Amino acid sequence: MDTRGDISDFLTTRRAKLTPEQVGLPDFGGRRRVPGLRREEVALVAGMSSEYYKRLERGNAAGVSESVIDGVSRALQLDEAEHAHLKDLIRAANAGDRPQQRQRPVRKSQLSPGMRQTIDAMSTVPVFVQNGRLDAIATNSLGRALFSEMLDSVRPPANAARFIFLEARAQSFYRDWEAQTRQIVAVLRAEVGRSPYDRQLSDLVGELSTRSDLFRKLWGAHDVREHRTGLKNVHHPVVGDLDLTFQAMDFASDRGLQMIVFSAESGSATHERLQLLANLSEAKAERAIL
Repeated sequence: MDTRGDISDFLTTRRAKLTPEQVGLPDFGGRRRVPGLRREEVALVAGMSSEYYKRLERGNAAGVSESVIDGVSRALQLDEAEHAHLKDLIRAANAGDRPQQRQRPVRKSQLSPGMRQTIDAMSTVPVFVQNGRLDAIATNSLGRALFSEMLDSVRPPANAARFIFLEARAQSFYRDWEAQTRQIVAVLRAEVGRSPYDRQLSDLVGELSTRSDLFRKLWGAHDVREHRTGLKNVHHPVVGDLDLTFQAMDFASDRGLQMIVFSAESGSATHERLQLLANLSEAKAERAIL
């Protein structure tokens, strides 16, 4: 990955979203050659010289301190995920200048026996385990039934980004498919910042950029997002529409993996349909044993 270029593009796209009024500066009018703030305005709000900020926006991250990152984040009104992403990009750029400090992540491809037992015991809610590249590492029985459209007929590991951008059935599975595409890209962007030397991750981004015009467009926006909590509105081919909330948790024992637990309000139509899906999944498993 071109971490210096990513710093430049990220900062440029962030300041393009702001106006002088939003950061407390007067707007003296006149024609602006580019949308959003000028570099000099970002530097002023961040409390640094224009030349220093210009060097940073060109991708020169040498010697950048925490206070500088905080100042730029404040000036550009970055949220928590964006602030963390900027720190990751600067760290990666500096590691790139010192090849001996580059670290290639070791991706886990399976759960520990104890964690496998834990998610299997969570029989009333769908559970989905993924790595930072959005590969499906494990599910419990109900999780597999919920995401059968993604998991069936695919050589493991299934990948959520490939499914959403390259499989036509994803558009009928996700009722808010367009919102899901933006979320997936933003999550991958954040992961690239954390793991810029992950060859499989860069290959995935390259594949999606080549095969999907939409992915390529969204990737160029440089939006980032954490995948912690939210809603999934899906249309399951067997039980119909489901409105699910999810909570995502990073494993302490299996680093690099994230467990996503889905649920529905008790007594709701979605809750009843999840129970039906669980019963159908259990019956299918019993028939397989027989």
